[in-house]
Amino acid sequence: MSGTLTEVVVDPARARFYAEGWQSWSPTTWAAWGSPQRPAEPWQHTMRFRPGTPLPEDDTIQGEGLLVVDPGTGAPAVRCAVAEATEKVPTLRASLDGDRVRVSSDGAVDVSEHDGPVAALTSFGDAFATAAGAGAPRPAPRVWCSWYRYFEEVTARDVVENLSAFEDAGLVVEVVQIDDGWSAGLGEHLRPAAGFSDLPGLVDRIRSTGRRAGIWLAPFLVGADTALAHEHPDWLVGDAGRNWGQELRGLDLTHPGVREHLATVVRDLVDLGVDYLKLDFLYAGALPGRRREDVSPVAAYRSGLQLLREAAGPGAYLLGCGAPILPSVGLLDAMRVSPDTFHEGGEDGSTGLRGRMSLVARAWQQGRFWVNDPDSLVARPTYSQRERWAETIAMYGGLRSFSDRVAELDPWGLDTTRRLMSDAPAPGPFAAAVVERSLDPASEEPV
Repeated sequence: MSGTLTEVVVDPARARFYAEGWQSWSPTTWAAWGSPQRPAEPWQHTMRFRPGTPLPEDDTIQGEGLLVVDPGTGAPAVRCAVAEATEKVPTLRASLDGDRVRVSSDGAVDVSEHDGPVAALTSFGDAFATAAGAGAPRPAPRVWCSWYRYFEEVTARDVVENLSAFEDAGLVVEVVQIDDGWSAGLGEHLRPAAGFSDLPGLVDRIRSTGRRAGIWLAPFLVGADTALAHEHPDWLVGDAGRNWGQELRGLDLTHPGVREHLATVVRDLVDLGVDYLKLDFLYAGALPGRRREDVSPVAAYRSGLQLLREAAGPGAYLLGCGAPILPSVGLLDAMRVSPDTFHEGGEDGSTGLRGRMSLVARAWQQGRFWVNDPDSLVARPTYSQRERWAETIAMYGGLRSFSDRVAELDPWGLDTTRRLMSDAPAPGPFAAAVVERSLDPASEEPV
């Protein structure tokens, strides 16, 4: 790391720190001193934090490209931040020595003072979005997603059952999004799974109701055991973690073969009638490692995301997930700004509101970078967190989606889903009071 960027006099008992996480699933919050965010398991460093970057020490707060210090003394908030993120995103670290916080960085950042933490974040968001070429976000469609009810066991029959139920239930659904489970697997091209033998017919059926068809993709990684990985080992870059029962590898987004493959996949889906793409596990495009072209991981990632944007066409709506935050600005319509609501096995809500902390803290990004996706509402009676999750989405959710089997909703669940899906917010920034409320760590829960 470089030398000290700035030194801030603080009240250690009252100071607060905002440290931007690397990607959607990275913990991000306003925190008091002494509560650093660290992965519990080694694999989480790759899949939830920033691979290739050393983790913070126990007495250090670390941010990726953005760190704000609210001294707690009445003095101005101090912001350390990048002006753009097309080539590199510096890692910032804050350490405390008595009543002084020292911030260092491994790259060029700007240091500035602001009249409070809200101004520090919102003014950064406005300036950074302009530099990245991000225009005003488009309104987000209202979405039904298959994932949190069916997971990888989803079939076309499940989709059709719910499609038929929306009207009778009075639910406003503009996009029917089929999540993971529709294809034979990562690296198997577009070969449908057994439960989707007629994907074109299903897309046509969705569109015949006046709704749009959406689909899930993890375009920047493949399983190490898949056909694509075996056929094209020169396409692979580094360890991307583990999922789907196998090790994962990132794709070299500078390789001509990879770029042709990705463009073809997206164009084929768009030609099928799909115009809403949930692009997941995008962190794999920015893994450290050797590539065909000698460019930084951040530059490679942006080039790949730009490729998908162009291949999908101007009418497609792109939602990012598991995506590097600052390098994605200007290329996505919406962004998941939090971890998954729950994983398989946590359907009862016993793991708590996993996504709430980062969703609340990133409220300032809504309408500046994109539409904030809080993840799906789950309102069925077996989910113990449903009432608090619904309240959180109502306050901090930009994109509205739900992920229940309609037939399993009780009166409360149906009424709540109907209300939240009907009352979608505008795509602009949240009101100042909402952003102000997001500064209160007491309103959040740990991941």
